[in-house]
Amino acid sequence: MSVIELTRQLGAAIQKDERYLAFAAAKEANEKDEALNALMGEIQMIQMNYQMEASKETPDSAKMQEFEAEFNAKYEAFMANENMQKYDEARAEVDSMMNYIMQILGLCVNGADPATCEPEQHDHSCDGACSSCSGCH
Repeated sequence: MSVIELTRQLGAAIQKDERYLAFAAAKEANEKDEALNALMGEIQMIQMNYQMEASKETPDSAKMQEFEAEFNAKYEAFMANENMQKYDEARAEVDSMMNYIMQILGLCVNGADPATCEPEQHDHSCDGACSSCSGCH
């Protein structure tokens, strides 16, 4: 069996994993959440208006501050949405699983024993906000 065929089998196994299934369900819930989608549309409109103002020869700084405040308020509401919070949690779980898988593969590529190699454990928990972190391990 080729490496590609084994990779496809791994992909199928990942899609059966409870973390992936929770992520897929959360993604679907987000897509069906009309309030969340309306907020996303409003956020995109604010971004577009901000970019249009910023591209002017002499942008109105008061308007730009107003757009920023409006964006922050809408984004905060977007992130406070229960479906979005579930999505973020599920995405973080899948990201963690994928990081772990990639670390094992990296160790194997560097000659480690696939049956026994174990990635280093780091004493931090990922909240999904990359800005608060020194990097994924």
